[in-house]
Amino acid sequence: MENIEGEIYILGDDINTDDIVPSYTLTLRDPNEMAKHVLEFIEPNFAQKAAKASIIVGGYNFGTGSSREEAVNVFKILGIKAIIAKSFSRIYFRNLINNGVAGIKCDWDEATFSDGDQVQISIENGIIFNKSKNLIWIPYIIYSEFLVFYMNSST
Repeated sequence: MENIEGEIYILGDDINTDDIVPSYTLTLRDPNEMAKHVLEFIEPNFAQKAAKASIIVGGYNFGTGSSREEAVNVFKILGIKAIIAKSFSRIYFRNLINNGVAGIKCDWDEATFSDGDQVQISIENGIIFNKSKNLIWIPYIIYSEFLVFYMNSST
């Protein structure tokens, strides 16, 4: 898997799947239309704000709630390639992998990331490099060779 590189967008704790994809949007047939409403109740105009970002950074309990895969797919539509969080719900983490989006558990703090930082992630080496702050690495669980292969085939 190639390195994932781009600008980050920071969200808080307890971002659930109903926050990510409001239930009323599930009736929309066009996934691109659904993506326009991502996080609209907690982060108005998120879809426009996140247009420059390719990496989301969240807090604890990212992706709790229902198991809807739309909550991953809308991020993919917006160009998000990775989500870094302090913790994920198990099923959301699995949905990330199943849909080719890197889910990275990292116990970060305010000194680690700021909105707009340029970050490079090496999935195969387990390294996150914050270019903006010149932080060389932040350890996290390294994906197995099989999961890297699986994620590559899911994109």
